[in-house]
Formats: sequence, structure tokens, C-alpha cells
Amino acid sequence: MVVIQRAPAVPRAIAAKVRPPQRVAPPTELPEVEPVELQDLTAEEARAYNAGIPFVRGPKPAAQPFRFAGDAAALARATDCLAAAGWYEAGDDPAGQRAVVQVVLNRLRHPAFPKTVCGVVFQGAERSTGCQFTFTCDGALARHPSPPAWDRARKVAADALAGKVEKKIGYATHYHTDWVVPYWSSSLDKIAEVHTHLFFRWTGWWGTPPAFRRTVSSAEPVIAALAPVSPAHQLGSALTEADAATAAAAPLLAGAPGPAPAATSLPGDDDAFAMLLGGDSPERYVDAARAACGERARCKFMSWTDRAQLPGSATMTPLQIAAMSFSYLRNKDAGIERMLWNCKEFPRTGPGLCMRRQAVSQLAPPSGPLPAGPEPLDGVRRREGAGGRGLSPSGTTGELRPAQARSDRPDANAATNATGTPKPRPQPLP
Repeated sequence: MVVIQRAPAVPRAIAAKVRPPQRVAPPTELPEVEPVELQDLTAEEARAYNAGIPFVRGPKPAAQPFRFAGDAAALARATDCLAAAGWYEAGDDPAGQRAVVQVVLNRLRHPAFPKTVCGVVFQGAERSTGCQFTFTCDGALARHPSPPAWDRARKVAADALAGKVEKKIGYATHYHTDWVVPYWSSSLDKIAEVHTHLFFRWTGWWGTPPAFRRTVSSAEPVIAALAPVSPAHQLGSALTEADAATAAAAPLLAGAPGPAPAATSLPGDDDAFAMLLGGDSPERYVDAARAACGERARCKFMSWTDRAQLPGSATMTPLQIAAMSFSYLRNKDAGIERMLWNCKEFPRTGPGLCMRRQAVSQLAPPSGPLPAGPEPLDGVRRREGAGGRGLSPSGTTGELRPAQARSDRPDANAATNATGTPKPRPQPLP
């Protein structure tokens, strides 16, 4: 004997309150994911209506196994997102959790939904009425499962991510409890029931196995709302903040083939620093200089955008001085804090902000001693100490030295010393 059970007819008064089914989306048109909005029915009316909707006839194949392919950190985040969906939606009930988890994974492989586990679970969570899983936007996350309950939920999630399938759920992408009627329920095929939850799949081609072959992503996002129960999302939050800080500092370190060095103290002057800078906003170079100088009363900070010109000591060549991109000089005792930019690289409009440009001689210095000059003439009186002054630009005899740097370049050979006090310059003879 064959017993056929038929669903009771929906009372007309209740059916009249329900919005008619939406059209079935063709295979060439992605079905719309509607927000969770409920028909205006009491709990008793909703149960009567749901009881009158028959389960769809025909094949109800089980979903294919899903195996997560991301790294350990991404797997931990996916597991906790999936566990949260199971526990908050079905409580501490393994059967209900397995059903909810299967729906999440079905959505993950369907092109109408996000490509990550956490993305599916928290879709629309930023909207109070647009979330797909109500616990993500109705304040339920303020409640936390007990440690044993959370462990059980994570076990269900981990099994599902390792390939376990809840066959009864098939390719269901939607569900609701039997005491409510969402607007979308009349447009879908009812395929399963687990306790008080009813499960549905899309009508037509979008509810068949070929529609669930979308390639997913293993780049699981950090969900800050799960941090109280999920160490994976706590660590993820910290890593996200670190990545943001690194990204903010990256422009200062750009333009180098490898990691750019931090400011380093120059041998020969404990208060002098050099640093390789990038093409970030030039105003930020001041912050880098102050950070390098710290609380020093006296400090010189020099920076270049050309790695090849970085000096190895406080004594610099004229070419290194000419290539300098930014300089900073501090002397608290004298009330000096001076910032200068290479305005050829970084045009400035304010007064006193640009380094003075100087020509760099490309002539090599003579290798031998300079001639001593003509013999003194008899009967000509010379000023004492003046002999040989015209033979060396440095004011000394015996060697040719590079021309002195201008006072707006804080290096060891510049016209400004480490204290910020101008050095005396040689005076011309009368």
C-alpha cells in the first residue's frame, strides 16, 4: 500500500495576504538576492501558510563536497565565520548547524553571492534590514556561546570545509523558520525541513547543479565583530592594522630596488643622520627628520632620493651635497629649526625653503704640488701672512680643496657648523 501525504490547503484569508511569486530568472539572467523582508502574518498564520506549501517533486540531488584551499590563517577565519552562522542561526544543535552550514557553502559556489565564506555569512551586515543572515545585523552577536558550544560549532564547520556534505539540504540557498514567511519564499522550491527550519532552492536552472560551479576565493576577510569569540579574527585585525600602517609608510620608502634603510647616524658626527626617501608628499620629510632627531638639542638630518648619493660618513663630496633632496637643522640653544628642500625636485612657494643651487666642478684636482709662484721682487713690501693666499681656494697652501658648501646645506664641510653658528669666512685682502 502506498501512502501519499498532501500538504493542507492554505486558507484563502492567509493566502490573500501573501505577495504572489516572482518570475523565474532565465539562465541568462542572474537571480536577484532579496533582503530579508517578511510577509505581514502572525506566527500562527505563518505556520498555517508554510504547512500548506508542498515540497517540490522530482530529483533533489546532494551538493558536491567542498574543500577549502586557502592557507591556515584563511582557513581559521572561514571556519569561525561558518561556525558563527551555525551557532547563531541554529543554536547548540548539530543537525541544525549542519543544515545552515551547507546553505552557506551552497551560496559560496553560486555566482549570485560573495566568493568567500565570511563574505557570504556577513553579506549586508552593514545594513540593519539588508543582512542575509539576521544574526549579523540584529544585535545577536552581543551574545557569546560557551567555550564547549563554540568548539562543537567549529567542529561542524571544519568538517564541512573538509568535504562533509549534509545531503538532505541538497542545493538549498535559502531557509527560514516556520513561524515567518519571507517575501522570497513563494518564488523558490521547498526541498527540506530540519526541525523548525524550511529550506529552499531557486526555481529553474539557477537551482540545478551546473549553476553551482563558480570558482571561489580563499582571501577570507577579517570580521571585527567576531573578535570576541575568534582568535583568528583578533589576530587578523592586528595584521590588518599593521598592513595599513605599512601601506601608509610605503611612499616614504619607495623608489628603491630593495627595502629602504631607516635614518642612520653618520660616522664622524653623532648628531648627523642620513636617509633614503621616496616620492611621497615632501611635507612628510619634516616628520621623518624630527623622528630621527628625537629629543636631541642639536641635530642634522639629510636625505636623498638617489641611493647612489647616500654618504658613508659626515664628510661628503660636492656631488653628494648637490644631490641632496631635503635637509633639516636643529639647534635648540640658538632657537634654530630649519627645513630646506631641493626645489628642483620638490618645488616650494614659501620664502627660505629652497636649497641654494651650486655648480659642481667636474675637473679633477691636480695630483702634484702647486707651483710656489714668482720670486718676490726686491724693494716691494708685502703684507705679513699674505704670501700664497691666492694659490688655494681654501685659504691654505700646498693643496687644492673643493669650494666650501653654502650655509643652507648641513654637512661637515658646510659653512654652518654642528651648533648652527656660522663659521668665519676668509676676508679678502684690501
